[in-house]
Amino acid sequence: MLWAFVKVADTLSVSRSAQDLGVGKSVVSKRVAQLEEMVGTTLFSRSTRRVALTPAGETYLEHARRALGEMAAGEERLRALRSDLSGRIRLTAPVSWGQRVLSRRLPEFLRLHPGVEVELVLADRLMDVAFERLDMALRWSAAPIAPELTVRSVAQVGWLLAASPAWLAAEAAVSVPGDLADRSCVFYWREPADDWWVLDNGQERQRVRVHSRYHVDNPEAVLEACLQGLGVALLPDYLCADALVDGRLERVLPAWTPITRFGNYIQAVGPPERWRLPRNQELINFLADRR
Repeated sequence: MLWAFVKVADTLSVSRSAQDLGVGKSVVSKRVAQLEEMVGTTLFSRSTRRVALTPAGETYLEHARRALGEMAAGEERLRALRSDLSGRIRLTAPVSWGQRVLSRRLPEFLRLHPGVEVELVLADRLMDVAFERLDMALRWSAAPIAPELTVRSVAQVGWLLAASPAWLAAEAAVSVPGDLADRSCVFYWREPADDWWVLDNGQERQRVRVHSRYHVDNPEAVLEACLQGLGVALLPDYLCADALVDGRLERVLPAWTPITRFGNYIQAVGPPERWRLPRNQELINFLADRR
């Protein structure tokens, strides 16, 4: 009934609708009449020459389109349940996290689901999921999120301060957050507010203005500068974990946790109609299970 109603509303012709649907005119007329009886109101005004939506029909059309969209999404989900996942997933992620973490996990997901394709765009700018035709965007948890998007956390990110052993041996010890004001620091920089570091030890929070001779908007470049002894770096844990393990870097002020403008999670955000597709749900669950 809904298909007949929407088709007549689009074409404003019972004959044209019947032709498009591949059925007789009487079938279309009967389905529309049944729907009008079910909802208890007239949806079309009819004359010998034309068909037009009534005010009630115009109101109902919006809901009918939404219902048909939900039915189409449900049918795709059912088809996926009856077979292996398939189709393309288009997503975006922050550059450094995408290179260091996501790029290691996606090949495993693709091996598990041979029928799925992934198109990954690494970008630090906030891409418009609708305009860019994205299934989902993986973003820092502090990023603004439009109210119409669905959100789920898929990874946790810790922040820390680190420096090279050579730098630590050559400089005076950093014992309290205030010491950072007199030391060379390296950090992801895009705006003057990034000159201030906020540190928390669970009992108090301190805000320190730091100084750097090297301003860069790429976290990988921050890591490299730190490894080469340019100073104390503010880094996400996934970026410096290997260097801490093999001794190329050491923690600075380990009792203090940096509070950054990025947040401590990576979140998947996306439009609800794409979010519910089985292949997208499977990827979100896959990433969340490995957080």
